[in-house]
Amino acid sequence: MSGREHGHDPLLPHGAQAVAAPPRANDELTDELEVVPGFEHENLQGWIPQLATEADIRAVIEKAFDYRGDVTITRKNGAEVTGYLFDRRVAPTLEGSVVRLLLASGERPAIPYSEIAAIAFTGRDTAAGKSYEAWVKKYW
Repeated sequence: MSGREHGHDPLLPHGAQAVAAPPRANDELTDELEVVPGFEHENLQGWIPQLATEADIRAVIEKAFDYRGDVTITRKNGAEVTGYLFDRRVAPTLEGSVVRLLLASGERPAIPYSEIAAIAFTGRDTAAGKSYEAWVKKYW
C-alpha cells in the first residue's frame, strides 16, 4: 500500500499529514453506501437462444462469456463443442471475431463467430443461487 489509502500524501511533510476520520454510524455518506443495490445475475442455465442476426450472435457471446458454466457451440457444419468460454476477441467482422473454449480434455480451440450456428447454455452455473451475503456468512 502506498499510504494514500490512509490519507497520507508523500509530498507533504510528515507532521502535516491529514488523518481521515472514521465514518460515523449516522453519516449520510455511510447510509447511502449501505443501500446500494447488488448485481443480479441472469439465470441462463438451459437457455438456447435464437441467433438470427449478427447483433444476436455478438450479444449471446457476451452473455456466454459472463456465464459461469459450460456452453455448447454448434458449428455451421454440425459439429458440437462443449466447454467453458473463457475468452473472446471482438473484431469489426464476424470472420475476424473469435471465441476460445476450455474443454474437459484441456484443449483450447478457437472458433470464429462466423462458424457459430447455435449456442446452448448446457453446463450448471457454478455460482447460481449464491450471493455475497452467503459467502460472508460462510467465511465468518
